[in-house]
Amino acid sequence: MLRSLRKLIPRGYQLEQDGFLYPRTWQRTMSTQNVQLQPEMLRAALVTSQNDPAKHSEEHLGQYYIISPAEVKEALPHGLPARFKLQMKTFNEACVMVRQPAVELITYLKHTNLSHPAVRYLLYGEKSTGKTMVLCHAVHYCARQNWVIVHIPDAHLWVKNCKELIPSSYNNERLDQPVEAANWLKNFRTTNGKLLAQIKTKQKYIWGKRDITEEGCSLSDLAEKGLAWVTYASDAVGVILKELKQQSCQGSFRLLVAVDGINSLWGKTALKHNKQNVSVEELTLIHNLRKMVENDWAGGAIVATLSQTGAPFTPRPLYLPHELLGRDGFATLDPFVPIEVCNYTDAEFESCYQYYLERKWLQHEKANTKEGRMELRFLSGRNPGLFERISAFL
Repeated sequence: MLRSLRKLIPRGYQLEQDGFLYPRTWQRTMSTQNVQLQPEMLRAALVTSQNDPAKHSEEHLGQYYIISPAEVKEALPHGLPARFKLQMKTFNEACVMVRQPAVELITYLKHTNLSHPAVRYLLYGEKSTGKTMVLCHAVHYCARQNWVIVHIPDAHLWVKNCKELIPSSYNNERLDQPVEAANWLKNFRTTNGKLLAQIKTKQKYIWGKRDITEEGCSLSDLAEKGLAWVTYASDAVGVILKELKQQSCQGSFRLLVAVDGINSLWGKTALKHNKQNVSVEELTLIHNLRKMVENDWAGGAIVATLSQTGAPFTPRPLYLPHELLGRDGFATLDPFVPIEVCNYTDAEFESCYQYYLERKWLQHEKANTKEGRMELRFLSGRNPGLFERISAFL
């Protein structure tokens, strides 16, 4: 099995050198290897019955909790990783592991002082350690608590892949991305539902000579306008973000700004317009999003992840905040609360391993043996993403 899986391991990963030499931390789990638990008992040990993120604590660490299909569709319509969505389809359930960084982050959000400037929480760590899933855990918590959620799940896509770039009708020096803006508006409306109907604009907006949005228009109507007139989609996003930022300090709602791959906002783009390279400063969506991650507003919080995927032309081994953000990005976000997302602990790896067995995901004949488990742990280095890919291969 070792020989067949070797090609799956990227060169950047370091295998655990103590995987076979120092198994003391595994003595307790290994002693239960041959104990056959009933399926319902194993399920109860792996999956907690507490599905409310607000009630997750250290006693739930390493356990999975289930997000209902309705909540996935409403709270996380565009935030979950693609491979996790495939896993959801295969397992017919959305199970998210309760991990220490998520519990820590949710604890901070619970004690948010809405009268103070928004605190920025920055999730960082090596590749595929689960930063996006921790972010989604926090988004689910805020959705349950009726926060208004501004969720940017793939900021790097705004600077790497773009179907259409058109000059902005508001500022000739900027470029609009109507398709990306319309897609975001659609999911933003789905996530926040009825809350948007209660928030009204505080000023009049002129889109064209005969197209005016009067003061008192709901944000849901603004989103509809951006979807109906895709040419205005980027400007509609800017207006919505501006209104949310200005009104959040009034206390009528709590605002979460969640950005996956925030370092994309200060990196290089892979876009061209009229055969010329496009800088991030020229993109309307990036310009407006940069304003939202400044802490010059109150009534909410900012949660973001650093992503190597969101850093085109950056060496892959880099993962620390100052390495991925660069000088300008770091200066903009400082001060922030850093939260490191590491590889699985021994308990988390064991929980994930048992969950895959319970779901019949590991089909190799030796996967359920002591040697198979140790080999999987050694090959993956307890890295969540790599362990999932190796398991899918089996």
